[in-house]
Amino acid sequence: MTLSFAAPSDGAIPLHVIEQSELEGWLSDQPDAVRSWVEANGFTGAIGQALLVPGVDGVGMALAGYGTAAKRARKRFPLAAAAEKLPEGAYRIASGVGDDALPTECVGWLIGGYAFDRYKKQSPAKARLIAPDSVDAARIEAQVNAEALIRDLVNTPASDMGPEALQAAAEGLAGEFGATCDTITGDALLAQNFPMIHTVGRAAEQAPRLIEMNWGASGPKLTLVGKGVCFDTGGLDLKPAAAMGLMKKDMGGAANVLGLARMIMALELPLQLRMLIPAVENSVAGNAFRPGDILTSRKGLTVEINNTDAEGRLVLADALALADEGAPDLVISMATLTGAARVALGADLAPFYTDDDTAASALAQAAIEAADPVWRMPFHEPYEALIEPGIADLDNAPSGGFAGSITAALFLRRFVTESRYLHFDIYAWQRSKEPGRTKGGLGQGPRALLAALPELLGL
Repeated sequence: MTLSFAAPSDGAIPLHVIEQSELEGWLSDQPDAVRSWVEANGFTGAIGQALLVPGVDGVGMALAGYGTAAKRARKRFPLAAAAEKLPEGAYRIASGVGDDALPTECVGWLIGGYAFDRYKKQSPAKARLIAPDSVDAARIEAQVNAEALIRDLVNTPASDMGPEALQAAAEGLAGEFGATCDTITGDALLAQNFPMIHTVGRAAEQAPRLIEMNWGASGPKLTLVGKGVCFDTGGLDLKPAAAMGLMKKDMGGAANVLGLARMIMALELPLQLRMLIPAVENSVAGNAFRPGDILTSRKGLTVEINNTDAEGRLVLADALALADEGAPDLVISMATLTGAARVALGADLAPFYTDDDTAASALAQAAIEAADPVWRMPFHEPYEALIEPGIADLDNAPSGGFAGSITAALFLRRFVTESRYLHFDIYAWQRSKEPGRTKGGLGQGPRALLAALPELLGL
């Protein structure tokens, strides 16, 4: 679906966004009829309240509750809570939202119109917003349509979103923006030295593959790498049913880098973009890889397999080695990699890793501005020993269970030795409905990265 602002219209309904503490003052400036109507309808300015106020020839205005600063801090998109309750029509914000908050509130309003309707007709919010004069409408539309793409990809079950469909999604995006897209499939992965991608995916009906997209002819070089495990059974270390239920989202890293790539191309940022997605399904068959196997990676490092359910870092490792060979200015990987990240930070906060303090500071500030929260985690050097099993160079699943997200990040860092590196360990899923966020697939990190790219790459 395409999400956009409404066309400017003289008939648009003016919307006044009102904080609870300011309602009395606002009412004191209104005609008696307006004051009586607002009071009679119990409008208090609480977050999520919406009210149409009659005028001389129909609807005169609309009101949206904005709560208090403390209440807004607990909502990502507080205005979207009211927008969901407004009837169909075009609205323009007449007062109540400062210029600093307008871009975020516009993102929330527009993405509130998203619905995943591939299998069943849905009823998204109908109220449409006219772009305020002070916002960059094209930038906001690029963000929300990238978010819609991410959600569509993650929400689609593995029956319709296997490696072949993920490849088709990348090719479709490339075609839309004039990028090139090439894929290495099946045994060709072995011939071109991507052994771990092949090993993880060889037991599945759909062949493993490495998808590569390139766009842009000048500027700094950015390479995005996304984990594309389209379904994760756990392999021979089979997951229990409860842990397998959401594994259609194990390609959430790939979906998020596709979303970020879409923003970059839609906004024509002056950079050279490369995107790599190792797309596999971690299945069980006679040729599945086994606990105890030792694999040799593209980089030449050997890896002891102590859990076949720690497969994401294996496919990422080969793709990251390729990314590093190109000596880009920045490599960013995104993956639904560890449950340990959720234990540490929960589902809503995306941890990231980097050795670059300047980049970390830029990203932290950008995340606040973009309402896309992230949190820096450490590449803690003393834990390096935990991923060195003795029998091979690396262990894909250190025993003990402690610091699982950190050890996974340290594992991946071994494959990026020539480039600046950022790694995101995301969840890519909204567990319950919130304003602007439907239950299901979710973008985590792309909007923050988009806001930080000028400083990260000197754009």
